[in-house]
Parts: sequence; C-alpha cells; structure tokens
Amino acid sequence: MNIKTIAAMAGVSIATVSKIINNYSDVGEETRQRVLKIMEETGYKPSSSAKTLATKKSSLIGVVFAGKLNSDLDHPIFVKVLNSFKKQIGLLGYDLLFFSNETFFQTKEDYLARCRHFQVDGCIVIAGDNVEPSIDDLARSDIPCIGIDIALGGSNTTYLMSDNAKIAAKVVEHLYMCGYRELGLLGIDRNSGVTLIRENSFRDALRSFGLPLKPEWFVHSPGYEKECGYRAMKEWIAAGSLPRALFAVTDLLAMGAMEAAKEHGLRVPQDLAIVGCDDIDAATFTDPPLTTVRQDTEKIGRLAALMLFDMINNQIDPSAIVVESELIVRGSCGGARSDRMA
Repeated sequence: MNIKTIAAMAGVSIATVSKIINNYSDVGEETRQRVLKIMEETGYKPSSSAKTLATKKSSLIGVVFAGKLNSDLDHPIFVKVLNSFKKQIGLLGYDLLFFSNETFFQTKEDYLARCRHFQVDGCIVIAGDNVEPSIDDLARSDIPCIGIDIALGGSNTTYLMSDNAKIAAKVVEHLYMCGYRELGLLGIDRNSGVTLIRENSFRDALRSFGLPLKPEWFVHSPGYEKECGYRAMKEWIAAGSLPRALFAVTDLLAMGAMEAAKEHGLRVPQDLAIVGCDDIDAATFTDPPLTTVRQDTEKIGRLAALMLFDMINNQIDPSAIVVESELIVRGSCGGARSDRMA
C-alpha cells in the first residue's frame, strides 16, 4: 500500500493525497474525508519520505561535531547544551540527526552534501579544534545553521557562546579582591578560539589591575584532559616559578593541577589558589571544592533551538548572542581573608 494506490482508490491525484497527508487547506472536505477513510480502512500510514517530498521539509536537524573533537558526546559542557537543545527542539516538532566526522581527514566527504542528502531543515554546529574547511561550505549554503562556540560566516547563520572575555575578567577581579597579586594561567597550546579568548582576556584584566604578566606564570597544556593538567602542573612545579594563584581555562585542567600540587605537598588554597572554568559536575567533589565559572548551558541550548526554529521559518534576521556566566566561589581559592593574604 502506497500513496499511488490510495490516490487510485479514492479517484484523486497523488498530489491531492499529499496535500491531505500534510494538512493543506485547499482540498474539499468531502474529498478529504473520503481519502482519510480509505487510509484508515487500509491501515495506510504515510512515510516520512512522503511527507518530506510533499512539504520540502524533513523535520530533521543535523548535529555537526566539527573538527578534531575535544567536544564529543561525553564532553561535560556540550552534552548539557545538547540535552537542553534536544528538549526544546523536540517540543517544536524536530528530530536530531548526528553526523560523524571520523573519516573527514582521510576522504573528500563534506557536510553540505550529507545535509542535502538527508534534507535536514537546519543544523547545530559544535566546534572542536582544527575545524574542517567543509564547515565553511555548509555555513555559506541556504541551510540555516547555528554554531555553539564557533562563529559561522554565512548569511543564514548565527552563533551562541558564553561571554568568555568576561569569564577571565571575573576571575581576575575576584582573586584580586581576595588579596592575590601573583596570578598565573594554565591554558591550552592548541588553536582553540574559546580558550584563546579566555587567555587574552586574562592578560587584559591583569593589565587593568596593574598586576605583573610574567612569562613563567603562563603554562600551556597539550590537551584539555585532567591528565594534561596534572602533567603541566608537575612541570610547572619543577621549574620553580609558581604564582600565588592560577586560573585554569577548563575545570579538568584545574583538577589535574590540584592533584599534582597536593602530591608535591602544596596546600590548596593556603599555598596555591586554583580557579577553573565550566563548573562541571565533578567540581563540587574535589578537595577542596573547586572555585569555577558556570556556563549557563540550559539557556544556551534553549536559545539555540528557538533561534534555529525561527531561522528555518524566516522569522528572524540572525545575529550572534553572548550568554553571561556566573562565578561560583568554593574552597579552592581561600576562605577567610587572612588565609588569602598569607
């Protein structure tokens, strides 16, 4: 049983059956009821491909993880953003289609061709490092796209990210008010836009407060993982050039640094204050609990879904949105003011 058979049984055209399936209003009520009765009697249920063919819409949103991923499905921040996005976009009537990029560095595949193949109505793009040129082709296409932590350059695109410049400024201001004057940074040596913004803003904030920017107080890890922070901290300690407080551009780096510091007999925060970024769930379970900056992942995900829906339906002229973050003060940067000044 297919749409052609239903049309023949009802004595109407295939186009008329398609209109009835997709609730078009320009079909007579008598014809509509006759076709619906035949569909009910035969048990015919229209396929998603039939609906897509008739409406030119698939109700599918492509989920693109771009680049060499530190941002996979187990990423503590992006999984929260995606969960929020999934709930909101689902309420708007869409399903998600995940694209794999594992073969992109060996083949000539591209995202745009795959999006066209599956007829997605729009895409959410989540950025890793070393993003493929194919993302630019997708962004310049007529497919609405919204980026998370990646500035897409097409006319039918927009992006959302946390205010990473303010994140670093909040950290420096808080540490300064706590009495710390020797501040360092544990960053990433990859070409990562988000962490680079955090580092540059950290440097700018130090200058604003008239604090020293010593090269030996800026250490870079090869990766984002806790183990990378652990190894970087051990090398920092061995070099004998520790600041009094440090800002790690991710919580995982901060946790690794804290573990290495404690192994070397350093007390946190009495000897070394540590602040992370992202407020992942594990941040509350470190010893002491980690001071960090919380990204509003729920808001980012919901906004991304609502904006992409409006873009698909030509209801907005898209522009970038920056979402405020919140400093969460815990034990890793000091308790009483006398402790902080020690």
